[in-house]
Amino acid sequence: MLGIEPTVGEDVLLLEAELGAYTEVKAHSELEDVRMGDFSYCAGYNQIFAADIGKFCSIATFVRINPGNHPLYTRAAQHHFTYRRDLFGFGEEDAAFFEARRAKRVTIGHDVWLGHGVTVMPGVTIGNGAAVGSGAVVTHDVEPYAVMAGVPARKLRMRFDPLTIRRMESTRWWDWDYETIKARLSDFLDVPLFLEKYADPSVR
Repeated sequence: MLGIEPTVGEDVLLLEAELGAYTEVKAHSELEDVRMGDFSYCAGYNQIFAADIGKFCSIATFVRINPGNHPLYTRAAQHHFTYRRDLFGFGEEDAAFFEARRAKRVTIGHDVWLGHGVTVMPGVTIGNGAAVGSGAVVTHDVEPYAVMAGVPARKLRMRFDPLTIRRMESTRWWDWDYETIKARLSDFLDVPLFLEKYADPSVR
């Protein structure tokens, strides 16, 4: 059973990674400069760099978030010997190149689902409640509660109508504590009931 301390599988590399309560990082994953909120997980063989991941996110196997790009237009060679110089005995690594990568952080909201093999490109923001289908490549920001698929990813539909989305956002259920979620678990199974009980009544 998951607990307050993160659960980390075998052969996982964590560099400057902050993991919340009830999180899980399964085997053969690499997380660098990552903040992952409570209850989120990645299912294994994930590479995640310079990303802020919300609470209750479901990240399937082989998802890649914020992959590196090679210098196609600015250097005579696009191979990484021009910036990972230390690997080849050419001097120190190109710190400015990596800082530019870090500046293009990925932001993922709460309760987001990324399907098997999804790639989220640098600088992208994915809104709360969005779902991205397997194999998609997300190159642009995704609005909350959108369902995306394809290469490049395109919106197929919305999970809910606009009013339902506004009401759902108003609940901010992802900020409830453990005991509150446990007590209200059955309400999550019925969207109209859930919103009747917990949505801000001023939201119209």
